[in-house]
Amino acid sequence: QVQLVESGGGPVQAGGSLNLTCTVSRRTFSSYAAGWFRQPPGKEREFVAAISWSGGNTYYADSAKGRFAISRDNVKNKVYIEMNSLKPEDTAVYYCAAASYVHTVVVIAHEYDYWGQGTQVTVSS
Repeated sequence: QVQLVESGGGPVQAGGSLNLTCTVSRRTFSSYAAGWFRQPPGKEREFVAAISWSGGNTYYADSAKGRFAISRDNVKNKVYIEMNSLKPEDTAVYYCAAASYVHTVVVIAHEYDYWGQGTQVTVSS
């Protein structure tokens, strides 16, 4: 069983930055594609960013392009998302996810096998 634990969320003012970390309890994490999703209050979960197993390919939602950066460290079994120039509309619960034995980027939620419990990000104006 693969467990994912997000950390790094919290309150931040508009224009500020936050770095989220997802720690994965799987030694073969390098065989998993990974991604970040978010669920704003009262809305459905939405895709934010994805990264391939090697880290060589990334893909972003339009809302994240130019502001967010996803990365991973397969030695430390971690996935990161650096979020800059945050806006109030970025307020959401952020989830990391892993897709087993997928070497490409994955942008569709139901194609992920494992999910973290989420971490709250609140951006105030």
